[in-house]
Amino acid sequence: MHPGTDTPPRPTGAGRLVLTLGGLCAVSPFAIDMYAPGFPRIAASFGTSGTAVQLSLTACLAGLAAGQLVLGPVSDARGRRRLLLAGCGLFAVLSLVCALAPSVVVFDIARLLQGAAGSAGIVIGRAVISDRFSGAHAARQLATLSVIGSTAPVLAPVAGGVVLGFGSWRLVFVVLAASGLVLLAAVWAWVPESLPAERRRPGGVRAVFAAMGGLLRRRELAGHLLVMGCGLGALFAYISGSPFVFQTVYGLSPTGYGLVFAVNAVGTVLAGVLFGRWAGRVSLNALLTAGVAVTVGALLALVALLAAGISTFPTTWACLFGLTFGFGLLLPASTTLVLAIGGQAPGAASGLLGGAQFVLGAAAAPLPGALGGTTAMSTALVVAGCALLAALALSLSPGRGSATVSRPAPTGPGPAHDAGAARSP
Repeated sequence: MHPGTDTPPRPTGAGRLVLTLGGLCAVSPFAIDMYAPGFPRIAASFGTSGTAVQLSLTACLAGLAAGQLVLGPVSDARGRRRLLLAGCGLFAVLSLVCALAPSVVVFDIARLLQGAAGSAGIVIGRAVISDRFSGAHAARQLATLSVIGSTAPVLAPVAGGVVLGFGSWRLVFVVLAASGLVLLAAVWAWVPESLPAERRRPGGVRAVFAAMGGLLRRRELAGHLLVMGCGLGALFAYISGSPFVFQTVYGLSPTGYGLVFAVNAVGTVLAGVLFGRWAGRVSLNALLTAGVAVTVGALLALVALLAAGISTFPTTWACLFGLTFGFGLLLPASTTLVLAIGGQAPGAASGLLGGAQFVLGAAAAPLPGALGGTTAMSTALVVAGCALLAALALSLSPGRGSATVSRPAPTGPGPAHDAGAARSP
């Protein structure tokens, strides 16, 4: 560490590193949502219902959740690089299995395993940032990953709509397989091992999972995990229900549906840019509260409009833009807070983040169509319910008004983080 500074010097090749980690964070959201415009075609192809196709989304989310809960802690004990390489390779193979699936059962199983493989990039990418950066600089890098990770779900249907214009829904998964191979090459070239053997958790994998249990006993961390998870539940319920709402209720084409999501992505990107500028000057708790408030307000407005009989394309779109903007603040703020609180075991903390995100996301994804049909009101009620649960979790979280969150100093030799550098500003 340089004298007179509270953060380590920026690592060499940081731009290429963060670019690659951003790609790793984006590929799984693309796998989740890129095929969404093809839901009606997939249902017809397999001779099944729309709800059954939504369950393939749940399978992928369940794989993402389980994979992160396992791979995050394992990377604390075994290192990051080899797991990233294995995850990219398996993601490419399983994407091809999805493309060639002869039945919805095979498709769902492949989606489950594809999600587990793709989880490596998300959970280990966050841990690599914690290994290499600290303080406000870590918050900004995590904000970059969060913008990419939260923009990908709303840009993916745009890409999916374009691909569907050239071929069947199976072509989407061929594109995902090619993306996995590109990321495999990028990790090989640009992502060195960030956790040398001397800094790994002693006691092996069992000790790391014990550390995860210790983190869960910290009520403040558990509260922020619930805020994050319920926020993701709202987003994935929106993503699952919106293809049917915009295409069936409002009559949009797959391409038009993709364009709606592209515009909503602007809200997420704008919020992420603002978060990056405010990090270091505004309390992370204040930014998190603002993100939750905007999300809840937008969804309550949508429910009220629909209940009053105002079910128009512009009003629904405007309210969902508010959802994506609020989420663009909620995600990086809660991510930074959880990683700061769990700074002694970044992989375990990152795994808990992924588990909270995708367990609740998997539970919420099929709910818009659970009563037999996906409507604008059923989607709005599920999304609003998840947003309200996020607000409740935030209100009950210990220390929610605190301006700072301390990050414990890591144990063991190696490039040290300043013990106070990761306080939420």
